[in-house]
Order: sequence, then structure tokens, then C-alpha cells
Amino acid sequence: MKIAVVTDDGKTISAHFGRAQYYLVLTLENGQVVERQMRQKPSHAHFANQVHVEVPGQRHGFDPASQARHASMAQPVLDCEAVLCRGMGTGAYESLKQGGLRPILTDIADVEQALQAYVDGSIVDHVERLH
Repeated sequence: MKIAVVTDDGKTISAHFGRAQYYLVLTLENGQVVERQMRQKPSHAHFANQVHVEVPGQRHGFDPASQARHASMAQPVLDCEAVLCRGMGTGAYESLKQGGLRPILTDIADVEQALQAYVDGSIVDHVERLH
């Protein structure tokens, strides 16, 4: 099983999915980490030159262009089952789910502590952290 953690340093879970530069992908076998891999993650900065258009009557992050950006951000971790982050927009959260990933918004900042909570089933998805 592989778990992706949104990070900038490999130790701390990023507070915002869209701004983070990397995914730390942890491969687990029998509850133990057998491989760690830092992968580049497209961030908001990669799309800075694209026009951002809000669609009247539509929630932020659900327009086709935003959904395409979110799908691009998820591409590097489609081989994972979950993505741990400490905050993200609702559009990104729903895009990850549509891509077959399980997004989890945790209040745990430390990668190792969050991973242990995921493995033992005690991690909580704090959807109130969606914006």
C-alpha cells in the first residue's frame, strides 16, 4: 500500500494542498515503511500564468479549469490509496476522490505521527478544514 503526504520538507504535512511542492510517498508492507520517495507535485505556482475564471453560481474550485488543475496535481500519486494534508479547497478534495484517491485532512503536522494514525485506523478526516 502507498500513502502520499503533501509536504515541503518530507517531515511536516503541508497546511495547504495547492501550495505544497512535493508528495512524500510512503510504501508500506505489513504496517512498516519499506520505501520513501519524494515526488514533485504541481502547485498553484505551476498554473500562475493561466487565466482563473470564476463561474457565476458555481462553487470555487469546481469549474472545468480548476478541476483540470486538480487532476494535474493528483497525477503523480495515482498509484496511492490516500493523500494526507492539513488543508485544501473543496474542489481539490472532490477531485482527488473522483480520481480514486482518499484525501484526508488531518490535524497532525508530523508525518510519522500521521502515518501511524493512518495505519492504526485512528486518523480523523477533518473536513471542517476544507475551504
